[in-house]
Amino acid sequence: MTDGPEPISDDALRALQRELAELRSERGTAAATLRDPDEVGDRADEADELRRADEVARLDRRIADIEGRIAAAGVAGPPSSDVVGVGSTVTVRFEDGAESTVHVGELADADDPALVTSDSPLGLALMGRHAGETVSYRAPGGPTTAVVVSVGA
Repeated sequence: MTDGPEPISDDALRALQRELAELRSERGTAAATLRDPDEVGDRADEADELRRADEVARLDRRIADIEGRIAAAGVAGPPSSDVVGVGSTVTVRFEDGAESTVHVGELADADDPALVTSDSPLGLALMGRHAGETVSYRAPGGPTTAVVVSVGA
């Protein structure tokens, strides 16, 4: 990743916003089940209460993560056409000479076969690279290399 905020695609932003809405709804439902701390209960009630409180805390953490990512993306601007980052379109040449154009994104998308997530082995190797650079990464068949042919937004 780069030092500044990473750009985010419109599709990824919409996916995060949907997830955020779902998490907020789920959190509201979970929080409504928490008892008043002054209520008396047995150990089983206390254990159940702790489990529900842990779930609310987990939801709070994920909500905060998503809100932070959306806020940071809002100031990131478009992806660079000089260096690979989230949102970049990159043409790479593999060891066997085959070339492929991929899109670097944050969220996996089954509808986009050219998408490479930024945290995948190839995505991590590409981040911060420029056209002409060779990257090394671990593929399912073992270590391999590829050359960055071009970078676009």
